[in-house]
Amino acid sequence: MFGSKSYQLLPQSNPRTSRTPGLFVSGDSFSQPGYLSKGLSFDYIPNVSENDFSDSSQGWLSWICNQIVIFLVHICTFITFPITGWFVLKTVPNYQRIVVFRLGRVCPPKGPGTVLLLPLIDQWQRVDLRTRAFNIPPSQVNTMDGGLLSVGADIQFRIWNPVLSVVSVQDINVSTRITAQNALTHSLTKKTIREIQTERVKLGEYLGMDINEMTRPWGLEIDRVEITPGSLLKAPEGAPSGPVMVPPSVPGMEGLAGPLQQLAMHFISNSSQQQESSVTFIDEQTPQTSVEELLHKVDRVLSEALVNQVGACFQFDISSEDGQHHSYYVDLSQGCGAAGEGPLCGEPDVTLTMCEDDLLAMFQGRLGPFAAYSRGRLQIQGDVRTAMKLEELIKLLQE
Repeated sequence: MFGSKSYQLLPQSNPRTSRTPGLFVSGDSFSQPGYLSKGLSFDYIPNVSENDFSDSSQGWLSWICNQIVIFLVHICTFITFPITGWFVLKTVPNYQRIVVFRLGRVCPPKGPGTVLLLPLIDQWQRVDLRTRAFNIPPSQVNTMDGGLLSVGADIQFRIWNPVLSVVSVQDINVSTRITAQNALTHSLTKKTIREIQTERVKLGEYLGMDINEMTRPWGLEIDRVEITPGSLLKAPEGAPSGPVMVPPSVPGMEGLAGPLQQLAMHFISNSSQQQESSVTFIDEQTPQTSVEELLHKVDRVLSEALVNQVGACFQFDISSEDGQHHSYYVDLSQGCGAAGEGPLCGEPDVTLTMCEDDLLAMFQGRLGPFAAYSRGRLQIQGDVRTAMKLEELIKLLQE
């Protein structure tokens, strides 16, 4: 049993009136005084010490037996150290922690670095603290105005407390997916079709806070939620029925309201076939933008302000339609930045692997970096949050 001072749930707050600031936190913020009280840093751990083994419910005799067993195992380990060293010493990288159960009782997480695990009496489990993402497949949602809409979501999350993630829930990945799916369905049933279409960014923020209220006691934090509406399966009551499609995310569309939004929706739904044919004609007549032209555009928007905002080096491994592979780089770590063809001279912070068409679509604003990553069209080697900083460069290209 854990001591009453060892584990305390985070204070509950109203998700509609309060929002935890700084979900994307840099590594330097973890060491700031007072940050641990927010319950967001993975360096915050429950106050589990050796004194917690003296649980009064077990009695002094049980406690003394535990200490004797631990002492004997220490002695045997050090006596046979040249042999046992291969089994008891574990290397933990900076983005992982090891949660140890010694004689059935949890210990503070170990790592990073080289840690000592006692044989026979220690059971341990690795916990990855890096940001991860998953996709909620589109599901049918009955809206408040009587419509039927297919809606999915892309979610980023990370573990901020390794002990709680192991002790509180058996399979944290499955539990988070089910919780997010139920929260998405429950939240959107209280909204109308118009609200889901025009306020997706705000609904994603509220949904992230709702999920956090349930997952924070598990030691898990939701960083970002992006709602992805699909097709409109049933029109709202009082609206004309038909095979209407929810428009994709178009820059500037979210700001339209009232008659302008209705006019835009009507135009998109009635002229979808004409748009497809016109796009095909343009593709045949007008050459597509090449990667080299894209690099020239990137060079024109590089600045010291962008470097100070991003502060990372990006390596792109691109595969073209003819099967060839090319390397490009965007260095936003020093000076005014640089972009060009070929590998970086040093080690990149993030390496992105994708096809040439997806690269052009991403920098032209037609494909978001997070959406490409969650759908498997973009592979990232490195920190996901650092890779998502490319959005700052993409925004400058769209201006």
